Amino acid sequence: MRKVFAAALLATGTPAAAETVAITAAHMVDVLAGQRVDNPVVIATDGRIVAVGRRGAVTIPAGARRIDLGRRTILPGFIDMHVHLDSNPRYGGYTNLQFTDAFWAVQGVANARAMLKAGFTTVRNVGSENYADVAYKQAIDEGLMIGPRIVPGAHSLGATGGHCDQTYLPPSFKATSPAVGDGPQALRTRVREQRKYGAEVIKVCATGGVFSRNTEPGQQQLSEEELRAIADEAHQWGLKVAAHAHGAAGIKAAIRAGIDTIEHASLIDDEGIRLAKERGAWLSMDIFNTDYTQAEGAKNGVLEANLKKDRDIGLIQRENFRKAHRAGVKMVFGSDAGVMPHGTAGGQFATMVRWGMTPMEAIQAGTRNAAQALGREKDVGAIAVGRYADIVAVDGDPLANVGELAGVDVVMKGGSVVKGD
Repeated sequence: MRKVFAAALLATGTPAAAETVAITAAHMVDVLAGQRVDNPVVIATDGRIVAVGRRGAVTIPAGARRIDLGRRTILPGFIDMHVHLDSNPRYGGYTNLQFTDAFWAVQGVANARAMLKAGFTTVRNVGSENYADVAYKQAIDEGLMIGPRIVPGAHSLGATGGHCDQTYLPPSFKATSPAVGDGPQALRTRVREQRKYGAEVIKVCATGGVFSRNTEPGQQQLSEEELRAIADEAHQWGLKVAAHAHGAAGIKAAIRAGIDTIEHASLIDDEGIRLAKERGAWLSMDIFNTDYTQAEGAKNGVLEANLKKDRDIGLIQRENFRKAHRAGVKMVFGSDAGVMPHGTAGGQFATMVRWGMTPMEAIQAGTRNAAQALGREKDVGAIAVGRYADIVAVDGDPLANVGELAGVDVVMKGGSVVKGD
């Protein structure tokens, strides 16, 4: 909409009239109040919401473009806090070496579109190669590509030989990830480099991982001093930090270091749960994708050693998700899309309910909570005045059957329909 406005101004010398859209439906999920609202009316001007209320209490402006969603239920556009847009689960292990380097950025264009069509109007991309996620954000903002609002993380920080380093190739290749650093000062420099080139969140690997080679998920790989240096440097620049952390020791070190969100948190223990609650750290636990990786991973070329690690922690992670939720730890929606197909991310809502959340809590994790964790409460995460008119609609009642969210019927971004009629 801003580009249309600017083009009209250049062509005529006078400001273009802002477009007003009136959206009506049978029901709305109010994630801020935690309740269903019947017969909602949402008014948006130039892509942002200017009024919300029940039919009859809100006046639809004359000349407004009408979008009547009939008997559907509307919700805020979803936010996925952990995606990898330039990854593709079809190519695991060494099979990705068959492609040229630029292939990964190019194939990610379809992944961004798939996320948007699945109802995810905002995503946080925690780690990409060659600043691909920064490029996607720029292309979407310029109207050259279809996709969600992107919070890019650029390259992930990590230790030499750790999960965020290149661990599949022999020494003769001299392959090292661009954001590897050893020691607090080196890692502070890596933070500055990522921010310099467009990162809006800093991703760090505090422990080993499942799909890297020669690392163990439970193994801490950066010291608390190094993690604190990363967090302090990022916060000084106004950036939040996400820590990949499967193991209990690495999780606790990351929380004590002041890191904002803990990704995966598979092996979190009781002390880690207590620390997360006390310090206000958010947990982003990807408890859905194991179904895909175990069913399709071997066919996709994933090495058996990686699949075994995946099997070993899958159930433990889900049980710890339930335990952390019961303890009252703050939680957000993070799917790790890229490990599984991007368009299937909405299936995680039902898994979150299966492991202890109510449908409303699962929806809030992927809307209200995620916006809070991003520091974007004025922009996204709710159907509320001042925020973008990012809205999804489903035929059924997601508070009765959260499985509805695995396949949304209508998606709107900034008041424009990008899926549905």
